[in-house]
Amino acid sequence: MWITEEAIDGWEAARRSTPGGQATYSDGAIETCLMLRTVFKLPLRQAEGLMLSVVELLGCEMAVPDHTTVSRRAMTLPSIAEVHVPDGPLHVLIDSTGLKVHRAGEWLVEKHGQKSRRGWRKLHLAVHVDSGQIVASILTEQDVDDPSQVGPLLEQITQDIEQVTADGAYDGEPTYETIARRDPDIAVVIPPRVTGLLSASFEANPSPRDTHLLMIESMGRLGWQEISGYGQRALVETAMGRYKSIVGTRLRARDWRGQKTEAAIGVAVLNRMLAAGRPNSVRSARSAS
Repeated sequence: MWITEEAIDGWEAARRSTPGGQATYSDGAIETCLMLRTVFKLPLRQAEGLMLSVVELLGCEMAVPDHTTVSRRAMTLPSIAEVHVPDGPLHVLIDSTGLKVHRAGEWLVEKHGQKSRRGWRKLHLAVHVDSGQIVASILTEQDVDDPSQVGPLLEQITQDIEQVTADGAYDGEPTYETIARRDPDIAVVIPPRVTGLLSASFEANPSPRDTHLLMIESMGRLGWQEISGYGQRALVETAMGRYKSIVGTRLRARDWRGQKTEAAIGVAVLNRMLAAGRPNSVRSARSAS
């Protein structure tokens, strides 16, 4: 574990210049405690003890926020550390996955065997193809449809975008229109539905979706996937698999605000791990036996 001098110097909150109570710990201190809790999958009480041990080993005279303070501040944490990606146009992959919510009803099932309705949240991700970094994320209710979150995801990305790739769940004119509003030159690679139809103006002015439909008609879906590079979409599936294997498949927080912070912390943890080191995989040639 590496803790920089800047993190130690910024542990305490800056003095307020407006009326109100003075916070003891900075947002960075709360974020650090939440990251440790996420990485080691600990309850907040145990994460507090771990942080106390770390401070003791460092030999620093720093106060550690208790678990109730971390829980309360997590609901109002303004922002999480931004991701650093290379400059230039980005190729972005978009998809979503479900996260289970631990509600009070779960205790009734374990204790008394009573049934309860399962609660879920949707985590929408935008992943940079080359670096694997998650460049945008949004947590929504389970009944929010995927295409409606394309715009909010793109708004979080400050760099230029050259291509957006997503699965068939995002197929439809609303998605294409949302991306075109961001930049009409962005290439869109989304497989049309099997029942997809050409637009009325496909002969005179074919849309990008019309082009995909015509290519699939002439060379088949497998041929279209190879030409368009749609196979790279598997990288966002890999990112979601990393999230669930490292961070977990459920949200511990019960408050909606805390759940959004928890998901953002999980994304920040994955990006931090990926920035620390990424394997350079090379396909080896197979020799005939």
